[in-house]
This record gives sequence, C-alpha cells and structure tokens, in this order.
Amino acid sequence: MGTGTFDYEAARAEFKLDLPGDFNFAFDVLSKQAARTEGAADKTALIAVAADGESAEKHGYGDLERASNQFAHVLQDLGTQKGDFAFVMITRIPAFYHVLFGCMKTGVVAMPGTNLLTAHDIEYRVNRSGAKIVIVTAEHAKKVEAVRDKCPTLEHLIIIGEERDGWTCKETACAAASEQFDRSMVPPTRADDPMLIYFTSGTTSMPKMVARDHSYGLAHTITCNYWQGLRGEDIHWTLTDTGWAKAAWGIIFPPIIAGAAILLYDAPGFDAEMHLKLIEKFKVTTFCAPPTVYRVFATMDISGHDLSSIRHCIGAGEPLNPEAMRSWKAATGCDIHDGYGQTETVNIVANFPGMEIRPGSMGKPVPGIDIGIIDDDGAVVDDDTVGHIAVKITDPYPPGLFNGYFQDPDATAKSFRNGWYYTGDTATRDSDGYIWFVGRSDDIISSSGYRISPFEVESALVEHPGVMESAVVGKPDEMRGEIVKAFVVLSEGYAPSDELMVEIQDFVKQQTAPYKYPREIVFREALPKTISGKIRRVELRAEDEG
Repeated sequence: MGTGTFDYEAARAEFKLDLPGDFNFAFDVLSKQAARTEGAADKTALIAVAADGESAEKHGYGDLERASNQFAHVLQDLGTQKGDFAFVMITRIPAFYHVLFGCMKTGVVAMPGTNLLTAHDIEYRVNRSGAKIVIVTAEHAKKVEAVRDKCPTLEHLIIIGEERDGWTCKETACAAASEQFDRSMVPPTRADDPMLIYFTSGTTSMPKMVARDHSYGLAHTITCNYWQGLRGEDIHWTLTDTGWAKAAWGIIFPPIIAGAAILLYDAPGFDAEMHLKLIEKFKVTTFCAPPTVYRVFATMDISGHDLSSIRHCIGAGEPLNPEAMRSWKAATGCDIHDGYGQTETVNIVANFPGMEIRPGSMGKPVPGIDIGIIDDDGAVVDDDTVGHIAVKITDPYPPGLFNGYFQDPDATAKSFRNGWYYTGDTATRDSDGYIWFVGRSDDIISSSGYRISPFEVESALVEHPGVMESAVVGKPDEMRGEIVKAFVVLSEGYAPSDELMVEIQDFVKQQTAPYKYPREIVFREALPKTISGKIRRVELRAEDEG
C-alpha cells in the first residue's frame, strides 16, 4: 500500500455509479447478498463479540435477511406506515441490523442515536421529528419512560432484551412472525425516498436533522472501493457507536456492499489491550479507528500481539497527525489511510489503497464527486491557500450528498450557495491535488496577520509525552487580534506546573512555526465534547470570555 500503484486519473475518468429510480437498499443489496449463499453454508455477515472478549456468535447474511423480515412483519402488525419516523438506540448487537433493515423494508425511517444520549436528548429528537416509534435496548427503557408523557406523537415502544409493561418485546414478537417478506407486501420505495435520519452533533447549535435516502446506501460504494478497499473475504472492524453516521460508513453500507464480515464488540469504553487481542483472535483484515486510538496504541508495547492479519488501515473521525501514522506503520507495517466526509456526504476525500500517502493530508477527491477549495464567493482559490472545502453541485447530482437539512431552510441556504455545498471545514490544496485539513470555518485563529489552524497546534501539542489531549482556541488580544490559547489534559504521571507549561510551549515552537505556539495554557481534567466526541471549542471560547 502507498506505493503509487493506483491510477487516480483513470479511476476518475472511468467512474460510473448507476442509481436506479426505484431502489431499496435492504431488498436490493442485503437480500441479494443472502440469496447468493442460499442452499449453501451461510456467508458470515457479523461476528458478535461479547463484552468479555471471549464468547462470540457468527451470524450469516441469510440470518440477517430472515431476522429483518420478521421485524418488518412486527412493524406492519403494529400499523406503521411508510414514512413514519422511528427513534432507534441499540448497542453493537445483531438486533441493530434486524431493526434497521426491517425499517428499510417497510419504508419506516430509522433515526439512530448514540447510546450516550440522555432522556432529554431522546425527548428533543422524538419531538423535533414527530417520531411515532421508539426502539431501544433494555438499558435505555427508563430514559424513554421518563419523557414519554412529553412526547405526544409516540405511539409504539419496542424494547430489545426483556419483557416490560407497556412495551412490545422484539424477541417475542419476532418469534411469532414469518421469516418471509418481500417488496410486494409494501408500497414501492424510490431511491430518493428517506431511509435514515441522523442528528448532527452541532458545536454551535442544537443538532440538525440530516435525511439520507436509499441511494445514499448505494453511494457508499465510493467509500467501500476508494477508501476502505473492502473485499468479500475481509473481516472488517470499525470502532464506532451505532448511533453515529460513522456507523453507516463502517458497519452498515460498505461492508454489506462488499459482502464482508463485520466485527461487533459490544463493550462500553475503550480497553486498548482488549482491542489488540480481538484483532489478533479474529484475524481482522481491515481496521478503522479514530486517531486517538492509534495514538494510544503508539504509546504501548504491542510487539506481543500478532497483527499480521491486517492488510489495510483507515483513520477517521478527526484529522490524523503524521506522527501517529509513522508509529503505527513502524509497529505493524501498515499505512493509515486518512479520509474525509461528513454526516451529509459519503467519503469525498481519501487516500486510496495503492496511492502515494502524504502524511497529514486527507488525500484527493474521490471519483464521482468534484471537490473544490473555494472562497466565500464560490471561486476556486490558488494552491496552498486556505479556503472552504466544498462539493460542486453537478448534473447528475453528486452521489451520497444530502439535499438539505430537514425542515431547516435557513441552515440549508447557508450551506448551499454559489453552486456549491459548503462543508463548514477549511483546507488547502497542493499543486498535486492533495488536500490538507486546516479547521472548521469558524475556528481559524487570526493572530498578527497569520491564519493559524487549531488542529495544527493541537497536533504539535499531543506529540509532547506529557500531553494526552488538547484543544486550541483563539483568545481576543488587543495587540495581536487573537492569541493561541491551549487547554491541555495531561498524561498519567504529569502534574500541572509553570515549568511544564514553559516546556510545552518551547516544544511546540520546535514542532511547528514559532508564531503558532500557545501563549496561554490551561491544564484541565477533561475537555468539553459533543455527544459524538468532538471537542466543543465554542464552549471553551465562551468559558474564556465569561
């Protein structure tokens, strides 16, 4: 990998993705994968590993087909209709797939939510969408019951894992349902009919609703082929909660398109040693994790683990700093292929398998989608100039790009203008077309005429052994306009002191341009984050001003 064997221009020129008018991902992809092994050994779709890391169950594509058919019958028996909204909060267990694909088959629009949501979060999502159905695992039932009376549109409560008064038990209801279900039993589904809704983890506002239609699932063929490089024989593991859009990328659409096996590890928190053991035990071949995880692995002695099964590694969720990439490759021989996209898109920028990797770059635009680095007026900026990352609105419409925020014309108008979709992120593009992430549009620090990326300073900070995590913001300054201010969580064994602060400042000056160093450092026990784990710099700025 990373040896320059990928013909990028040919891939872009030859790309074609047929999006049929009538399409339902569950029937047209999952059902066909299941049919391919009918009458033979069922091909593994899921490897569901228990929290202890020891016991595991394999579930075939035929198993998913039959179980989702049963759940589709359950929804029909409850009287649900195509277009009804269902709030879904399920842990990393096979039932997540039964529910999601059962909803797809009936036309019910599932709204996955991360398992970290509170009762208040559930109330907001149900009422904002007018959801009629709630489907949750047993540990979340009390949260729903706490706000049930405040959610007037709710008609049906479905629970997974136990019998409970006032709820329909999925297991009991499915056991009585037929395993046969086909599209003749439901109204036809168009490719542009809504399939899923995700709530974005806004850093400056309440979460917005992003509707994803059935064609979105098929558009993840781009993610599958040009970033993840998945094959039918792969055992793929993406570290994600089921409620994030990253789940759509990593544990739903691309692996099922490829016919790969998906590893599910249903345990709270992150145990680095256990994750390494599971890679070794189940011979994971393709692995996707956020840079934070790779950084943790880089601090460990992993020589005692046989990770030779891994053939392709992916970084996602936040920009990847070069040092983490170098450390992982030294330990495993694998490059980490960074990529970029949003809840609102599929993968749109990637380091493709076989393409030269430039550490720190997100890669190049994927085939089928035109990406520009543009100014406020929609004009493409010069190379090595900071601009907005944007998707050009083309005919045919860019595959996998959403059409706007659900019932939010103001937010939609702000993002779609000048013939582009503005992602809200900024980057530069070099002369060879590689794109380099800079930061959120509203996070750029302007100090003494310099434009400073918070990410670049944060990347330098975390290279210091005493820094476990960092967040950087601009602090208003009469002389310089803004100065760089860092909030730092220290590694174990380090204690806050003026001496350590100066040491870290000097370290950053050596790692990057001196004008970027943090003139102020605040040591903290933890950083404020959104529910999906993104640092809330807006809260740090407000805290500073307050």
